[in-house]
Amino acid sequence: MKGVEMKRPSDPRAVNQTRATVLCKHLEEAGGMTGKSRGLLGRDGLDAEAGMLFEAGRLEPFMCMHMLFMRFAIDIVFLNRHGTVIRINRNLRPWRISSIVWGARRALELPAGTAARSQTEVGDQIVFERP
Repeated sequence: MKGVEMKRPSDPRAVNQTRATVLCKHLEEAGGMTGKSRGLLGRDGLDAEAGMLFEAGRLEPFMCMHMLFMRFAIDIVFLNRHGTVIRINRNLRPWRISSIVWGARRALELPAGTAARSQTEVGDQIVFERP
């Protein structure tokens, strides 16, 4: 399993409205506790245009992601409830733990280097669109 290809017509995409750039064209939603627990574990990589979206539970005041048992580095973009970028962990390698981000409601896991390529910075506005 080289990279994971996630090209279903119904997949939303993540767009940086502030910079008019696309973070990922094919966004997979982690969905539920099982999805949040598994995430990208067991995969060998992400397609260059793919990503995974995690959402915090109603009673979770912060988000923190782990890279335990992961096989590849990723960027993690943390968003508040308004879709504003509040933290970016760039090139987070396997066996590391992300920042603890208070107020984060969503986290986008993207291929390493995506935040830089899309020029995404703290304060940018991210929206999710269906093609």
